[in-house]
Amino acid sequence: MFITFEGIEGSGKTTQARLLHEWLIDNGYEVILTREPGGTPAAEELRKFILSEREEKFPEIAELMLYMAARSFHVQNLIKPVLGSGAIVISDRFSDATLAYQGYGRGLSLKEIKYLNNLATEGVKPDITYLIDVPVEIGMSRIKGRYHDRIEKETLIFHEKVRKGYLKIASENPERIIVIDGTKETEEIFEEIKKTIERRLKNGI
Repeated sequence: MFITFEGIEGSGKTTQARLLHEWLIDNGYEVILTREPGGTPAAEELRKFILSEREEKFPEIAELMLYMAARSFHVQNLIKPVLGSGAIVISDRFSDATLAYQGYGRGLSLKEIKYLNNLATEGVKPDITYLIDVPVEIGMSRIKGRYHDRIEKETLIFHEKVRKGYLKIASENPERIIVIDGTKETEEIFEEIKKTIERRLKNGI
């Protein structure tokens, strides 16, 4: 099973991914927790490059291609081998993030992003995706006071576009994406996630 978590900055997705990882391990499952961009040594190096501020202008198309390069390393060297072994993969962000951030946020072509995503993922798609949705103001308030990377420092308008993009993606993929109210308590959110995962595991999906 391939499970992904998505959401804007400060949504709480990383916490929920970690909780699910711990719960599955406690219940005897073989499971890997990873993230994007990153997940493998080469992809982590690309992550540092992508998220670091630059003196020169960072072209939007360069940003997109670097994300795709990192994803290709990730899929080829971690995700596909682990899934092939019969284990579960949980990823903090995946291909939906590029549609939301570079597509809806940056305004790049959704058609082109989908094409590149298909190349980079080699057709690998999540079985289930949790979109932890919170208003932008709440998300940004949660990360206040910590170091902000290049993407986190974007304007509120940009992050609003990303959130709307995520919700649009979810509405177009209701069979895969489960939208969860991220303003609820952490434990309440996780109980909701756990129930859906238990059903999927029971049904072998």
